[in-house]
This record gives sequence, structure tokens and C-alpha cells, in this order.
Amino acid sequence: MKLYGLTGGIASGKSTVTQMFRDEGLPVIDADVLAREVVEPGQPALQEISARFPGVIRADGTLDRKALGERIFKSADERAALSAITHPRIRALAKQRTDALAAKGTKVALYDAPLLLENNLQVGMDGVIVVWCDEATQLRRLMERDSITVEQARSRIASQMSLQEKKKRATWLIDNGGALDATRQRVREIVALL
Repeated sequence: MKLYGLTGGIASGKSTVTQMFRDEGLPVIDADVLAREVVEPGQPALQEISARFPGVIRADGTLDRKALGERIFKSADERAALSAITHPRIRALAKQRTDALAAKGTKVALYDAPLLLENNLQVGMDGVIVVWCDEATQLRRLMERDSITVEQARSRIASQMSLQEKKKRATWLIDNGGALDATRQRVREIVALL
């Protein structure tokens, strides 16, 4: 089975593009979904997060993502601590899902991960698709989506590899800063190549 990485910067519109690939019939393993699964109540990762980051578990036993986000976006050390807890579990779950698709005879699948390149997950994949938009659009989208200040948005953008650097590492680029019809056409072109 061919496995391609799909990534982009925060608020670049990767989720929209991911849905377009699904609409074209490609199966997508979504790292964000896996990340939520590994921190569900009762999972070992949630217990470790609670011990390492006191105050981020709600009364109902679920993770308070906003509280955790406020802590990790301010500090590379805090992000690294969270990654050490969650990333090995996410990788194991991704391998299970990839193996299951291959066992079903799937020929092509995507692995959608915001930090694909930051975590060197593209190694061994058959190519990388990077979704991008211009910096002003990215900043505006992030502020609107998360109801945060320009300073908070810039901090979150800075916590990831720059879109310019991601673009250099791409096999294929999808400019998602303009009309959705243009984005959809580019997705279809890439599907035909895959």
C-alpha cells in the first residue's frame, strides 16, 4: 500500500483539504483523531497527562484541551513533555490503522498529521502533500477560529515549523488561500497522480 503524508500549518485549511481527499475516495488516517483517542478517560496517556500537567482534567474526567493548550503553546519544554506522553501511543495506533487498511487491500491512503515534518513521520512514506496559505490569511483564520489575540496566534504559529520550510519539503503543494473550487481542482490533480 502507498502511504502519503498530508500536513500544513495551523489554520492553513488542512481539515478542509482532508475532507476533499475523502470525498475523492481516499482513506485518511487522521493523527488528530488518534490523539483524541489516546487521551480518552481510562487511557494511560490521560493519567500521565494529569500527573504531569495538574489542572487540565475536567470534573467529568475528560481532558480540558484549552487549558492544556494554553500551557504547551507557551513553552517548548511543555510541548516536548506532552509529546513524550502521547506520540508513541499515536504512532502505535496509526500503525494499527495502516496495517488494517493494507490488509483490506487498500492501494493508497493518506496520513494526516499537523506535525508530520516536525516529528519526522514522513520517513518511509511515498510522498508528502503540504497545504498552505499566505501568512496574513493563516493569522486571520487562526484568530477567528480560536477567538484569540494576534499575539496568541503568532505564538501558536511560531510553535510549528514555518509553512515556507514545510513547502520546501513537499512532494506536492496545495495552495488553500483562495477559492475552494481551485483547491478542489488541485486535490483532484493529486489524486490522479497518486
